[in-house]
Amino acid sequence: MAAKTSRARASSKSKPPALKAAVRPTREEAEEAVRTLLRWAGDNPKREGLLGTPGRVVRAYEEFFAGYQIDPVEQLQRTFEETDGYDEMVVLKDIRFESHCEHHLVAIIGHVHIAYLPNKRVVGISKLARLVEVYAKRLQIQEKMTAQIANTLSQVLKPRGVAVVVEAAHQCMTTRGIHKPGVSMITSHMLGAFRNNPSTRREFLAHIGPTDPGSFV
Repeated sequence: MAAKTSRARASSKSKPPALKAAVRPTREEAEEAVRTLLRWAGDNPKREGLLGTPGRVVRAYEEFFAGYQIDPVEQLQRTFEETDGYDEMVVLKDIRFESHCEHHLVAIIGHVHIAYLPNKRVVGISKLARLVEVYAKRLQIQEKMTAQIANTLSQVLKPRGVAVVVEAAHQCMTTRGIHKPGVSMITSHMLGAFRNNPSTRREFLAHIGPTDPGSFV
């Protein structure tokens, strides 16, 4: 019994503490933070050309990170069952997205390809693009965003399979650090038939075909 208790204590100690919900600062506090960064960069936020910059940056952030205010599950709630028995693959390819790297706050620009095998119901194709937008308009790493899109689609539609491939250029390595333009990153997340059936997976990959990294810029 003592051994079990000690293992339980060790297990509980190894778990990281739950993160508290972030307290959103006021607009004035956000603008002041921008002024601090401008001073840190070596410039004077009071000069004419920078007077309006804090406000513009905060408004840009509201657009860049609008996904935090939207529930991705709600985007897929309206579905259609009148499909005359259609049960073949649905593919939406080349969904352009713009996101931001959570490590350096610089742009990730690319395309998402989505497929699913319907299970008696389908969703409007614009909703698939909206799902991508919700997750892209947050601080991201590409691997996580790929899984989030696939998992949410699977959770809500409950199809026989889901496939998501993301191809993107990361400005954290093209405009800083290693400085390697023309490089793209590819991630994928396959569920259900796309993971278990090689022929289904090959059909999807044939549909999306190769992508030119230059199209991301």
